Amino acid sequence: MAGKRILLIVGGGIAAYKACELIRLLRKRGHGVRCVLTSSGARFVTAMTLAALSEEPVHDSLWDLKDETEMGHIELSREADLVVVCPATADLLAKMAGGIADDLATTLLLATDKPVLAAPAMNVRMWLHPATRRNVERLRGDGVTVMEPDEGPMACGEFGPGRLPEPEAIVSAIEERLNTPFVPSAVEARGLGTVPGARTSTSLSANGKAGPLANKHILVTAGPTHEPIDPVRYIANRSSGRQGFAIAEAVARLGARVTLVAGPVSLPTPAGVERVDVETAREMAAAVEAALPAEGAVMVAAVADWRAEEAASAKIKKGASPPALALAENPDILAALARSSERPRLLIGFAAETNDVIAHAQAKRARKGCDWIVANDVSGDVMGGAENRVHLVTAEGVEDWPRMDKRAVAERLAERIAETLTKAEA
Repeated sequence: MAGKRILLIVGGGIAAYKACELIRLLRKRGHGVRCVLTSSGARFVTAMTLAALSEEPVHDSLWDLKDETEMGHIELSREADLVVVCPATADLLAKMAGGIADDLATTLLLATDKPVLAAPAMNVRMWLHPATRRNVERLRGDGVTVMEPDEGPMACGEFGPGRLPEPEAIVSAIEERLNTPFVPSAVEARGLGTVPGARTSTSLSANGKAGPLANKHILVTAGPTHEPIDPVRYIANRSSGRQGFAIAEAVARLGARVTLVAGPVSLPTPAGVERVDVETAREMAAAVEAALPAEGAVMVAAVADWRAEEAASAKIKKGASPPALALAENPDILAALARSSERPRLLIGFAAETNDVIAHAQAKRARKGCDWIVANDVSGDVMGGAENRVHLVTAEGVEDWPRMDKRAVAERLAERIAETLTKAEA
């Protein structure tokens, strides 16, 4: 990728120090970085540090007469190829969602006509608060790429989602966003005028969004299934659902009407997505069948292959020896969908493998009768993590994608889906 111009807005919070490493990695990859430092961010990193790393002057005031004379905040907001907010605090996200412009950073964000990517970092309770969830959904609906934070221990002593993604993951998301055509929210379609420099689409989806997947129904499954053994225990796979939810969000942003059939996960429903919650494989199979017809289906869910033939009605007590557990095979949802009279035009399966990843995925594609298989090497820390390294297996061959944030994987796959379905209609 040729070097791009990044406008980096550094918000407040202890994670601000990671912005320094982000600048170093971006410069190493040939990108230019110009920094805007918020007053809160300046309590954690200095303008001198950012200037030394970026080799560019740092901007920190809306009222700097010299900057306003030579550049002006409007020009600064539009000279970059991408605006990145890192770390994006709960306060910054709220101001972005509400259109507040009370300092240089928020004024730039309101004035820009370029794509925006935000890397959140905050306390777990702040991230999960309904107000923050609403703000994130609104921003994503407006076309802002909001990464999912990492999960882990925090400086405040709590544990959960809210940690700033690692700089390498943010770089991957940045470069993926730079490779994705920028389609702002459908301002023109709502009769509010044309966004300067916007790439618009004349078609609108059922949820009012413009994009290449408008008027198309995409079915996505995500998460694990839980197969009860007794009222307390169950059989399941180690799936967080994050990749499937990211894919549902990405295709919705391209204009699709999306049905997301979700196993038992604690994730917010993406904006513009119809969600159907299920628990078992048989419930998921029924929900998938009920959602048809669809132009495309992305079967990401990690469905349990087996279930207990008869779940006990009371908790099985520990005895002298382990109880015998009779298993029955669960329905093969992907293969059944491939054989269905309402088979989607584009049917995509996922293969989570720990060894011989490509060979197993190629065999699965042929055995299941689907068009593509997204092969996922889960031998490391992928299951439940923030990143994936996948291989796209098609009839034409195998594409090896670099390790990247799951949201970046989703956006890349959504673009391929849109391209394929559009070509099929041509």
